[in-house]
Amino acid sequence: MRAFGTTIFAEMSALAVQTGSINLGQGFPDTDGPAAMLDRAIHAIGAGANQYPPGPGMPELRRAVSDHRAEHYGLAYDPDREVLVTVGATEAVAASVLALCEPGDEVIAFEPYYDSYAASIALAQARLVAVTLRPVAGRFTFDPAELRAAVTPRTRAILVNSPHNPTGTVFTREELTVIAELCRERDLVAITDEVYEHLTFDGVEHVPMATLPGMRERTVMISSAGKTFSVTGWKTGWVCAPAPLVRAVQTVKQFLTFTASAPWQLAVAYGLRQEMGWVSALRAGLQDKRDRLMEGLSAAGFEVLRPSGTYFVQTDIRPLGFADGLELTRRLPELAGVVAIPTQVFYDHAERGRHFVRFAFCKKDEVIDEAVTRLKRLSGS
Repeated sequence: MRAFGTTIFAEMSALAVQTGSINLGQGFPDTDGPAAMLDRAIHAIGAGANQYPPGPGMPELRRAVSDHRAEHYGLAYDPDREVLVTVGATEAVAASVLALCEPGDEVIAFEPYYDSYAASIALAQARLVAVTLRPVAGRFTFDPAELRAAVTPRTRAILVNSPHNPTGTVFTREELTVIAELCRERDLVAITDEVYEHLTFDGVEHVPMATLPGMRERTVMISSAGKTFSVTGWKTGWVCAPAPLVRAVQTVKQFLTFTASAPWQLAVAYGLRQEMGWVSALRAGLQDKRDRLMEGLSAAGFEVLRPSGTYFVQTDIRPLGFADGLELTRRLPELAGVVAIPTQVFYDHAERGRHFVRFAFCKKDEVIDEAVTRLKRLSGS
């Protein structure tokens, strides 16, 4: 793990604190989730739900997850054998990779990729094979031929993140079908990070990989309450998969954290059953914030790519005369009093993302407006 060091999120958030800058880097909201759900967590603490919950997760949450999958996607999962509660999606990804990959196996991921993917694959002594997402007609997508060429006899899994962090792409049904066909043809497992499943915009549909023909039995589907309900600090996620795959993931997970967060689990169970209307309002509000930030970034001189989901906007910094996103983001607190994330750190081929910088819009309107005002200093506008 020596090659990994401190995450870029920790570095940039610390920089924001040190300099008093506005943090549009790390993707956490600056408002709370639904009040009734928060009250459920407080009540659970007062009612004594403060000891170890069951290893697979509280039965109430596993049943709520199972019902949610059925209601939203038509997917049937046995809450006792096919649902596993984890300490956020990060643990779910790590436990899945560790459980399903042997030393020397290869795991395909789409770059730019969330930074924990590479670390989890390294811990499993497997090898990450990156397939690059490139802007085409204003959105990031992949070349099917390049994806097919990346598969070798050592390939074990494809890690699919949609809606995609950090590009904001939501893979279309056609794109997912290409991946699914390859998984079936080459007997691969799909590990799907779907934490932004309910945060898509402009009517764009999120299609779970497990809903495609022949994919339920070979997909490890990962979700999280943190993004759905704006409670990222609760670190409550879950895995849905066929029983043999869940059993493998739980075998690893029990020696990572064993179990956690009984009060939050009970509150999230309530949220999945009662607060999806709140989530719909959240999605609409985030779409407005996205548009607000995009307009401001364009006015400040950035080239802006329109995301269809997540919390993030990708920008090309070259119109402002900059060429290196890492260099710019380390200077940005001094230049403009704002912190962002350099996208190049999420690439194996860093040169392909050197000119992109990611900004988060999951912030209050007044925070976005002040950040945009400051960023206009870069162009003198």
